[in-house]
Amino acid sequence: MTTTPKPASQVTPAAEGQSADEELRFVIPGDRRIEAANAITSRSMARRLPQLIGRALALGWQVDRAAVIALLVVQVLSGVLEAFGLMATTGVIKPLIASQQISREQVLEAAPSLAVLTGAIGLRALLGIAATSLSSRLAPRISREAELELLDAATQAELAAYDNPGYNDRWDAADRGVEVSRDLLTEVQYILAASASLIASACVLATVHAALLPLLILAALPKGLAGVRAARINYIASLATSKDRRLLGMLRWYMVDKQTADQVRSGTMAPFLLSKYRKAGARIDKTTDQATWRAARVSLVGGAAGGLAHAVVWVALALLVSAGQITVAALGTAFLALGRVSAGLDGIVGYGARLFRTGMYLDDWADFIDEAGGHRINRGPKKPTGPVVVRAENVTFQYPSADHPAVSNVSLEVRRGEVVALVGENGSGKTTLSKLLSALYLPDHGAITWDDIDTREVDAHAAWQQVAVVPQSYANWPLSARENITLGQPTHGGDATVLAAAHAAGADEVIDQLRSGLDTLLAKEWWGGQELSGGQWQRIALARAFHRPAGLLVLDEPTAALDPRAEHRIFTGLRRLAADRAVVLVTHRLTNVAIADRIVVLNKGHVIQDGTFDELLAQHDGLFRELWTLQNERPGRIPAPTASDETLSPDRHALS
Repeated sequence: MTTTPKPASQVTPAAEGQSADEELRFVIPGDRRIEAANAITSRSMARRLPQLIGRALALGWQVDRAAVIALLVVQVLSGVLEAFGLMATTGVIKPLIASQQISREQVLEAAPSLAVLTGAIGLRALLGIAATSLSSRLAPRISREAELELLDAATQAELAAYDNPGYNDRWDAADRGVEVSRDLLTEVQYILAASASLIASACVLATVHAALLPLLILAALPKGLAGVRAARINYIASLATSKDRRLLGMLRWYMVDKQTADQVRSGTMAPFLLSKYRKAGARIDKTTDQATWRAARVSLVGGAAGGLAHAVVWVALALLVSAGQITVAALGTAFLALGRVSAGLDGIVGYGARLFRTGMYLDDWADFIDEAGGHRINRGPKKPTGPVVVRAENVTFQYPSADHPAVSNVSLEVRRGEVVALVGENGSGKTTLSKLLSALYLPDHGAITWDDIDTREVDAHAAWQQVAVVPQSYANWPLSARENITLGQPTHGGDATVLAAAHAAGADEVIDQLRSGLDTLLAKEWWGGQELSGGQWQRIALARAFHRPAGLLVLDEPTAALDPRAEHRIFTGLRRLAADRAVVLVTHRLTNVAIADRIVVLNKGHVIQDGTFDELLAQHDGLFRELWTLQNERPGRIPAPTASDETLSPDRHALS
């Protein structure tokens, strides 16, 4: 997501002395999917259908091989039975029209063919039910398998991917592929059924007269070409509206989520946000309506051309009968076969167009699976142990949408048994540097090394097993208290180690108040769980970090939501926790950094000071001393308003 400023010459002031707000919209650098979709030809669409059928069957094969085999067998048998039924039609009609009066002998002569025809119809009905049941069984399993593969790919993406707007857009497109994947096998099943019917009927037609089959294929082309073009139009419209659909999702979240609900109300923002929602929705409707009308026009032209072509086929059939090329009995069979062939072609064209559109969404899914949205983790194979020395060497890192590096040419090291504090003003790069040190990010330039091994050469998941992080925004997992601390990775010590970590974090007091102790579900009320306060959740987050047997402990504002007593408990015990770990502490509360062995002061991504608490405090012209003074020299009382204050706030007394 980004804002796009207009050139100064195009900015229209909203009011005297006020420029217009920048427009909120999503920009995906390098996204060329709409151009690629426009370049798709009907020939390429036709080539893709067999590939899509193969992909659907392959997905089905992954989840239930027996059901896929059964489905294929059912479709083959259905086609064979249809051919037998059509051939039997001639055997029924021929004796009955041999003379003007139908005798008992003629009925008996037609009876075997009639029995075959009746049996074929009944068995095909049963096979149709079986095919529908099998596809209904496979569809949800295929969708779930597609979603599992997508989720697995997402967890294999670099953390920096989330800062790239193109990644989020590709995720949305891939997620749409998951949504339509449950329709994939159903559409394939209908195409297989239509194909089986078409092949059987075409074989029967070929036995009636060889000229009928190519004529019928030519008759199906106009409608087929129109169907695939309409599918392409609808897919391109979906791509064109994807950015606004993402915007709708974001606005919806801001309007209804608990975190912002109080501010929506106290700020009376609902009408304003709803107006933005309506504008984005109107843009989607406009694009969708245009695509709908274009697709309808294409389909209308294709249907009209197909109707004329079918009329030619029926004229040709009449001429063949009048010329004595086919018998009247064969005419009846041809009449039924032509109807089946026409229905089969319509089914292949109609469901083929739908399958092609589904396949385009699945391409987005497959592309994401292959490359994790272009950000698949691709690091070295080395397996680290808990690092003794974590070192940054001339490290620079810049977020994709940023104008300047968040961290620039930074060098420092943290050793096991040492606490290093990162301090500085907002936006100085503290959190970014902590993520680089913990191998969550890879530097653009320079190197982060663990025991002299570059983190680019280390297996990412193995590295993260050696890291314990308490971020500023910690997850409130809807799990039990025990699972919230162990994160599903208990140690051999069992609950004893869980309770020890909870005690170190002050979370033991929280657990003692829970209705079922460690077994209590921590979730919002509508999930049947027990909700915690912000400070209680922070203690749980600290406990989960203390529980991990990690060599590197990163604490980013770890006591922001804690009361003074709980905060004191954490910092008095931090030195003991640091005995067998390298500890990185990020905080704005400078009174807490006195415990650190060294303090690194950052400003706009650069290290400007490095030393002990006493050393930095003694540097009277340094940023650390300035921030310390500002934080500790508070005014004793709120000053009375000045004359300038009254001038700037003329409504102060009216509001009081």
